Formats: sequence, structure tokens, C-alpha cells
Amino acid sequence: MHPKSPNYQRIATEEAFAPPELLEAYRKIIARGNVDPGFNGLMGFYMTSPSDRAKHIMRCLTDMDELRIQHMDECGIDRQVLAMTSPGVQVMDKDDAVAFAKVGNDFLADAVKRHPTRFTGMISVAPQDPAAAAKEIERGVTQLGMNAIVINSHTKGEYLSDQKFWDILAAAEAHDAPIYLHPNSLPKNMIEPFQEAGLDGAIYGFGVETGLHAMRIITSGAFDRFPKLRMIIGHMGEALPFWMYRLNYMHRATVASKRYESMKPIKKTPGDYLKENFYITNSGVAWEPAIKFSQQVLGVDRVLYAMDYPYQHQLDEVIALDNMDMSMEDKKKFFQTNAETVFKIR
Repeated sequence: MHPKSPNYQRIATEEAFAPPELLEAYRKIIARGNVDPGFNGLMGFYMTSPSDRAKHIMRCLTDMDELRIQHMDECGIDRQVLAMTSPGVQVMDKDDAVAFAKVGNDFLADAVKRHPTRFTGMISVAPQDPAAAAKEIERGVTQLGMNAIVINSHTKGEYLSDQKFWDILAAAEAHDAPIYLHPNSLPKNMIEPFQEAGLDGAIYGFGVETGLHAMRIITSGAFDRFPKLRMIIGHMGEALPFWMYRLNYMHRATVASKRYESMKPIKKTPGDYLKENFYITNSGVAWEPAIKFSQQVLGVDRVLYAMDYPYQHQLDEVIALDNMDMSMEDKKKFFQTNAETVFKIR
């Protein structure tokens, strides 16, 4: 049992859950056949594998009471910010996705009401219907008391850089609700060389694809259209902070070359948008050098703690981060106050 800290709360900001009905819906999708290979390779595996890891994840995803809180207490986690597990509703047909987003949000809101000091929720939406997604963002903020949105990267191979999705960005900006851009299994036109090497999942493919999505949004000009829009990306920013110099240089060079019709000038550098419109969490990366580097280049107010429960659930990682060589003021921002600001936790 890891004790609570006297100096800060530990708020974990990328923690997954699944209503039991979601897993049942996934089983029906898989049973129909002709399934997206990324979804089948990920959730199809975890829902059927007899491995201890798979069984642990499936058990923990659906528990919103005693087991989850027991695991939080064992690691000294004061609060989880919860998001419906990837791919959420984004693998469903449009009408089913719109309907189930509401079911999932109500399920989560009920859990938050049962445990208001332990849980905070993120709004799930169906990008398949951008207008309905915008309405669900409004309902989530004004009626359910949630102040952030989760979108599991691509939706059937389509990205938020496409202006047909910009009703979602407009609603997020209007309600001052950041979008957590969370990984998804790779789209079918991308997955094969990753999957054949076992690199399609969290080990590498998730970060590549989600970082791609973030860069597509940046280079599309979305933040020029929606300058107050905020986004969050996990796993130490899906490596983008470490690439920032080259992203800036090559974006400028590519625009100047006029090589791509899709690559138009934007008002700022990609790095400026990363520093001004994005927050990152360290989910899955309990590594002091990476955290400090990201604080240095993005700002100490832009880097938040996350565990990635139940996919990554390690007490020793919490202890290592408690022991970082960092001022108590900055450590409190990392573990607590940045999350309180971003997710409006009171």
C-alpha cells in the first residue's frame, strides 16, 4: 500500500473504463466477420485471450467501484480521470455509435456520482456524426458536469484534420473542453508492416498513428480557425516534443517547396501550437528524463501525470515519480494542480 502524499494529490489523467454493454457490442461486431484488422487484433485478442494480462485488463475495465478503488489505494492514486477505452464507439456504425456514446457517458456520470472525490469523467462522442457529437459535448458539459472529451484517434481511417469534423472542434472550443486525443488501433491501410513485426500496439504503432493525427490537425490550420481549442496527448506527447526542432524546420521547408497541395502556410510553427494549444501526459512513460525535457520545452504547466490504468498498472512507477529530483512546486503541478486546471477539478 503506497501512502497518500502529504504534499500533493496524485491525479491520474488517462485511465480507461468500459461499460459491460460496450464489450458485448464489440463481441457482436467481431462475430459479424469482415472486421477491421486493427480492432480485431486488439480488442478481439483481449476479449478472448486466457493470458493473465488480458484477463486482468478485462476485469478492471468494467469495475467502477471496489476493485478499481482498491487498486488506486494500493498505488496511492487519489483520483482517476476516466475515458471510455479505445476505440470507444468509433468502430460502430453511425447510429449505434451516437446512441452508445450517450449510454457510456451516463454510465460514467453515475460512477462519478458514486465516487465524486475519486473519479472525474471525459465525454465520449461519435465522430461518425459530427453534429450529434457536438450536441453530446454540450450535454456532457452542461448536464453531466464533465469538462473534457476523449477521441480515440482516427475514426475508420478518417482524421479530425478533415473539415467535415470541425463541428466537434468548434463545440470543444465553445465549451472550453479539451480533447484528449487517445490512441486507437492502426487503420487498415497502415497496419500491415507494423502488425507483422508485433509493433502495431502500444509498443510503437499507437504513438506513431496518434502523433500523425496531432500533426495532421496542426498542419490543417485547425488551430488558426479555433485558436482557443486545447488538446491533450499522452505517452509523453507521442514523441512530438522530442521531434519539435525537425517538425518546425521541415514544415517550413515543405511549405516553401510547394510539393503538396495539402501543405499550406499556417500562422505559427508546429512547435508553437504544441506549446500553446496542447498539454501532454506521461501515461505509460514513468521516466524522469523525458518528463523533465518535456517540462523544459513545453512549460511546467503543460505536463501532467497519468498511469494508463489498467493497461499499465505499476506501483514502482508511482514511487519512482515521487522520487524525481524536482522542486516540490513543480512536482505538485505535475501530479495535481495542472490536472485540476485542465479538467476543471474543484
